[in-house]
Amino acid sequence: MQDEIVARLAGGLNAELAAAEARRAELAPTPDSTDLYFQGLAWYNKGRTPDNVAQARSFFDRALLADPHNIDALVGSARANVAEGALSFVTDPTAALAAAEAKLTKALSSVPDHAPGHMFLGLVDIPTGRAAEGIAECEYALALDRNLALAHAFIGCGKIFIGRAEETEAHIGEALHLSPRDPTAFTWMTFAGIAKNRLGSYEQAVAWCRRAIEANRNYPLPNFELAAALAQVGRLDEAHSAVKAGLALNPTFTIARFSAGALSVTSTYLAGSARILDGLRKAGVPEQ
Repeated sequence: MQDEIVARLAGGLNAELAAAEARRAELAPTPDSTDLYFQGLAWYNKGRTPDNVAQARSFFDRALLADPHNIDALVGSARANVAEGALSFVTDPTAALAAAEAKLTKALSSVPDHAPGHMFLGLVDIPTGRAAEGIAECEYALALDRNLALAHAFIGCGKIFIGRAEETEAHIGEALHLSPRDPTAFTWMTFAGIAKNRLGSYEQAVAWCRRAIEANRNYPLPNFELAAALAQVGRLDEAHSAVKAGLALNPTFTIARFSAGALSVTSTYLAGSARILDGLRKAGVPEQ
């Protein structure tokens, strides 16, 4: 019980520290590398829109220019690259994910036991056809730092890609239990919605996606997953509205980009993805 309380406090305090440091850094006349890093983190936590992620990466990269040895900034820049690739924000997701992997490999060569570095390397593995390796990286990150609630969520995401989406919700539950007020929890809820969509549990997908949207309205993905689920249960007017909301946040989202954003070799994953693509088409997502 004592360990659990400490873990929850650590997660909450980390979020508050990042926000407070970002506010202070904005007022600094000559921000240093640490100041720039926290400003990047604040932009990232605002929500996963293309502009927010680009702004975050810009601050992380400026932090690296100020101090090339700032490992947290290097990992942060890689994290932004992962988002750009996995969320269909760029025309070449493969290049974005490769850039992320190169940065994380460099970071871990300097600091081999950097737990977030291993965790985000796992996140790179998951959408690039190496989900089992990604899950193992996240498990290693938890061995290094058991307070990494995000690692539990990434493991849940990885389970979708290896055809075990029925296990995802439990991992998201672990993450939310460990850090219930985490600023990135809206992404974890989206993972649960994605898993339910791929299992054909559309009403549960709707519930998780709506919960994610309520937690942070600056994230396009749950709107599209919500649209797919609603379309599959015949609620087309609501599905069209969800697509409209998603496209307002990410106007470049298309069926083609969504299809190119993730790779998997499991037949279960591919079957689930086919259902999502069918739902997205019914909901009116553009093809190209």
